[in-house]
Amino acid sequence: MGSIGLRNATVLAQNPLFKNLTLTISERDRLGLVAGNGAGKSTLLKCLAGLAEPTHGEVVRSRGLKIAFVEQDVPERLLDLSLHQAILDALPPVEQDSQGWRVDVILADFEAPFELRERALRHLSGGWQRLALIARAWVTEPDALLLDEPTNHLDLEKIMLLERWLSDAAGQMPMVIASHDRDFLDACTNRTLFLRPEESVSFNHPYRRARALLEDHDAAAAALRDKALREVRRLRENASELRNIAVNSGSDLAHKKSAQLKNRAEKLEQTVRDVHRERPGEIKLGARGTHAKVLVTVENVAVAKPDGVKLFDIKKLEIAQGDRIVLLGRNGVGKSQLVRLLHRALGGNDVPGIRISPSVVSAYADQDMAQLPQKETAHGFILSAFRHGDQRSRALLAEAGFPIERQNLPIAKLSSGQKARLGLLALHLTEPNFYLMDEPTNHVDIPGREMLEAELLANGATALLVSHDRSFVKAVGTRFLLIEGRRIAEIDGPEVFYETLAQG
Repeated sequence: MGSIGLRNATVLAQNPLFKNLTLTISERDRLGLVAGNGAGKSTLLKCLAGLAEPTHGEVVRSRGLKIAFVEQDVPERLLDLSLHQAILDALPPVEQDSQGWRVDVILADFEAPFELRERALRHLSGGWQRLALIARAWVTEPDALLLDEPTNHLDLEKIMLLERWLSDAAGQMPMVIASHDRDFLDACTNRTLFLRPEESVSFNHPYRRARALLEDHDAAAAALRDKALREVRRLRENASELRNIAVNSGSDLAHKKSAQLKNRAEKLEQTVRDVHRERPGEIKLGARGTHAKVLVTVENVAVAKPDGVKLFDIKKLEIAQGDRIVLLGRNGVGKSQLVRLLHRALGGNDVPGIRISPSVVSAYADQDMAQLPQKETAHGFILSAFRHGDQRSRALLAEAGFPIERQNLPIAKLSSGQKARLGLLALHLTEPNFYLMDEPTNHVDIPGREMLEAELLANGATALLVSHDRSFVKAVGTRFLLIEGRRIAEIDGPEVFYETLAQG
């Protein structure tokens, strides 16, 4: 089967992305790659794939090893090809006639509807574009598979389908998966690498078990550092006392001992390493008070597609203060249509059957952060929208993880993760008392997701949200509405629905 390895690999950008990284990915290894946005995951994958070289060190691949790398973005040249053609294009031209059947096999594995197979990629959803890239990699029959954020844009049904496919079809193939989806990592990996600028840490366990071990590792490192620094202080204090004795008594021996202790303190201090801390930028949410017990009432409302085809009826739904309602359902049942309908009503439009309390101040975020002005800079947007002044606006952006040079870029040129953080910063500055969120964790890294969860809980936020992040849903949801069979009904929790999806 072969293997891929790194020997003392280092990549330096403005700051180190990672240093002296040594690892081997062999048969049956499924390595989860975990780090914050912009911390080097994609760069490491490109080095493994042979598309980039480390600044120092080397990448070692078995002779003849065929590696397939699934990047995050669809190449421009593929967008006007049909789904079927885009996958077929991955095969060498001389094989396309004789091996084209493999395209149909993988489209069947991914349960692609026949009407989508001849549709151009640019007219397909982000989820189907993502699956097209994975299918392009798989159809080449690789020996190893590298996946960069494979669940981005996928709905939960497709995420679970991908989990099953990776477990069954991909067999014992070496694999590296960079992802922020904690449940997906647990389902699909058996090793975890926490990529860090100074000292990366790996464990032979899936994400959650590895995360617990990492916390123990960091706690032990912090204890050793504190112990070493206490010893440095003790040596210097003793050196200072002996120096005073030497000055007062003229003792050469005391002077010599003082110098020795000072030298020992300096050498020990050089071995002390800073404890790693994630610095992804803060995610905060504002909280505006309201005396209203019920913020939104929906009564006798039909939710329909844009073309007017009815999806389901809502007899009565009240969203009370403190409710965090999660919409569940398979793709296409109408979750996002309900969110858009509420967004219209919260924006001041008259939507029959929806009543909004006068005290409601709402904030909206969708998975692509389409509400952000793409031509404006991050700094210009925050300055003009919230009027906190130039310096305060820059400070707020810095706290959210935007260095000065990124603040002056057009929003369209920001990474997806940075757009997500900018959108969440705007939510915070709005100080709403009702959040409407459609896939708010898309492109947000694990530390960011955990901060968002903590903020929603700490503020007792009222929200209606759609999310494919199972960990996020379980952490923040207080009520759960399942849309199924053209009906919407409240259920006790998401577990039964998740189990149904997992079974296919």
